[in-house]
Amino acid sequence: MQKNEAKSLQIRRMTYAALYLAIAMVLPFITGQIPEIGAMLCPMHIPALLCGFMCGWPWGLAVGFIAPILRSVVFGMPAMFPGAVAMAFELAVYGGMAGFLRQKLPRKKGVLYTVLLISMVAGRLVWGTVRVILAGLSGSTFTWALFLAGAVTNAIPGIILQLVLIPVLVLAMERAGLSLIPQEESGEP
Repeated sequence: MQKNEAKSLQIRRMTYAALYLAIAMVLPFITGQIPEIGAMLCPMHIPALLCGFMCGWPWGLAVGFIAPILRSVVFGMPAMFPGAVAMAFELAVYGGMAGFLRQKLPRKKGVLYTVLLISMVAGRLVWGTVRVILAGLSGSTFTWALFLAGAVTNAIPGIILQLVLIPVLVLAMERAGLSLIPQEESGEP
């Protein structure tokens, strides 16, 4: 790849990442209009995952980490401690794993679901680990029941939405040539 092409690709990745960060900032306002399930839809997870899939792991990791902290600073939601801090690590893993595995594994529909599931499980495990650490630092407790409620039970609508929406969007964007992960990095010729 020539120097100008590499620079152009970096600028496009940065632009896309900024777009995904903006979506992460705004999307919770839209889902918040449905009070019963708005937060359960995990709206900031979607842009972090998409950024990883479309821009690669460094950008997905960065957008995932920055989004909840920036949203907490700007809008006060989620609460910084422990919510935004734990979410920052969770979403960083979401975006980082999605991008890393998408680069390393073949770009097939079944593999896309595998990458998505691994990213989601890893992110939730990291979220739980960070919550345990933060609870220990603050002198409170974070029980197994709280982990299951936060990572699984309360997130079921968001999990379903991610499993349905993310593959459709990723495949459509790849077909449209919007993926910024070069083919040679994905293991395909």
